[in-house]
Amino acid sequence: MSSIAEQIAVWLATTKAENLPEEAVETGRRLFLDVAGLCIAARNEDYISATLASVDRGGSCTVLGQTGGFDAFGAAIVNGTAAHGEDYDDTFEGGPVHSGAVIVPAVLAACEREGLGGDRFLMGLTTGVELMCRLSLVAPMATHNAGFHPTAVFGALAAAGGVAAALRLPQMQIVSALGIAGSMASGIIEYLAEGTWTKRMHAGWAAQSGLRAALMARGGFLGPRTVFEGVHGVYRAFAPSVKPNFEPLVEGLGSRWVLPTVAFKPYACGTMTQPFIDCAIRLAESGVRPEDVMEIECEAAAGTLPRLWEPLAIKHKPPTPYAAKFSTPFCMAVGFFDRRAGLAQFTTGRVQDPQVLALAAKIRYVVDPANEYPRKFTGHLRAVLTDGRRLEFRQPCMRGGAEAPLDTDELEAKFVENARYGGWTAPAADRLLVASRQLFTEPTLDVVKEFRS
Repeated sequence: MSSIAEQIAVWLATTKAENLPEEAVETGRRLFLDVAGLCIAARNEDYISATLASVDRGGSCTVLGQTGGFDAFGAAIVNGTAAHGEDYDDTFEGGPVHSGAVIVPAVLAACEREGLGGDRFLMGLTTGVELMCRLSLVAPMATHNAGFHPTAVFGALAAAGGVAAALRLPQMQIVSALGIAGSMASGIIEYLAEGTWTKRMHAGWAAQSGLRAALMARGGFLGPRTVFEGVHGVYRAFAPSVKPNFEPLVEGLGSRWVLPTVAFKPYACGTMTQPFIDCAIRLAESGVRPEDVMEIECEAAAGTLPRLWEPLAIKHKPPTPYAAKFSTPFCMAVGFFDRRAGLAQFTTGRVQDPQVLALAAKIRYVVDPANEYPRKFTGHLRAVLTDGRRLEFRQPCMRGGAEAPLDTDELEAKFVENARYGGWTAPAADRLLVASRQLFTEPTLDVVKEFRS
């Protein structure tokens, strides 16, 4: 019988860019645009300066928002870290994983390194994202429960697959690329303890790991073909609490695409907080003032508690702006006051604002055993007011996801706002919008150099 990696390799080796469904192509364009805007937005951040200090300049590859060229591995890790750094990048309901921040940097670096054109970039991007989303469905929640970040773990494997597809590696080399990447997968979630930076680098590390795995396989290095289902395979190592179900990974591969259901975030914070922010904004828009609120109770999924609700005392008063992104109470409170939760809502000043913290301290949760997480991300609040009234709001789905997607104008406005945040002028941002529309039809990727500062 064929191993799981061998079945994936057949798909990656035989899928052609010209046969991709139009919605997959459009999602690929959206992913590149979103990632590019986020890289530009983060270009001056301290964690990007620290990452840049670890890589070599002088190569042919682009770090979006930075000057000059870089080697492929350096470009992949910096772009991935920048794209994921503010937690404003795409997500996948059912995983969850952040695919664009891994796959775009890995495949872009591979294509620039090898002098490939837009069709190869499109091929690697779409198949890599499709693979990453499907990998996350095999053992939902079990990777998080084991203390690992699914984006980091599955990202390395999916990046290897996407790069292999872009390079048009033969089937057995693709199998080895996936097998090699299994030994490069990593990423613990201890960043939650103090709001430190390591989650930010997970996407970049996965991107460079997948790139290296594919290139090593092309050079003849061998990896295990049972990397997924083996006794010592990826799921046994990173999701040991459940028996993996590989049907969502291989069923309909090539004929049914989950890629178009990727969600684009309207808010710059943790994925599962987003519907709760919508509820908080609706509470504010109903005319309620912060001093009117006695308490707010939210129905939450048990699987989200360790990352977004607990320890509740710390979530009420997050120690850093980055930690605030993973505090549902803070995100709801700042959304209530500002009617938004963009990059400007997660600064040191905003995280220390006494009014925001006072409202956050009134927010608590109860577990909803019927919550559909991780298949679906929903939000809820029940507010008790000082005059005795009780107001309740529910958000049945994540805005930006499959049930309520952001339209093209909203996504392009997000890109422009992010580019302006990173110091780009409005005319420059508009030029990049035009460049992104022609990316996949160009014989070379020289147009990407326009995204250098």
